[in-house]
Amino acid sequence: MQLTPTIAIHLSAALTALVLGPFALWARLGRTTRPRLHRALGYAWVTCMVAAAASALFIRDFQLPNVLGYTPIHLLIPLTFFSLFRAFVYVAQGNFQGHRKTMQWLYFYACIVAGAFTLVPGRYLGNLIWSDWLGLI
Repeated sequence: MQLTPTIAIHLSAALTALVLGPFALWARLGRTTRPRLHRALGYAWVTCMVAAAASALFIRDFQLPNVLGYTPIHLLIPLTFFSLFRAFVYVAQGNFQGHRKTMQWLYFYACIVAGAFTLVPGRYLGNLIWSDWLGLI
C-alpha cells in the first residue's frame, strides 16, 4: 500500500482530530467554562472526524483479514457517524451529560483505539513507522 491522496486526507484529518480532541474537551472543564472555545474546537473536531470516517470508506486493505477489502477496524466508521449524530441530538435535547459521555467515548475509541490499531505492523502506518523510519522490524 502506498500513500494515496485518500490516505493522506484520512491521515491528516485523523491526526488533527487526535490533537484537537483534548482541547475541545478541556474547554468545558474546570471553574471557568469556555463555551465559545469549546464550540469552535468542537465543530473543527467533528469536521475532522467526518472527513476521517468518510475517507476511511475508500481505504481498503486486501492483505489483512477482510471482507471485500474492509477490515474489522472499518466497523468504527458507522459507529463514528452514529455517535456524532447522537451527540448532536443530545445537545438539541439539552442532555449535556449524554453529549459529554458520547464525545468522550468517541474520542477514546475512534481516535485512541483506532489510532493504536493503525500502528500494528502490517498496516500502512505501522510499516512506515516501525520499518521505514525506525528500522526495528
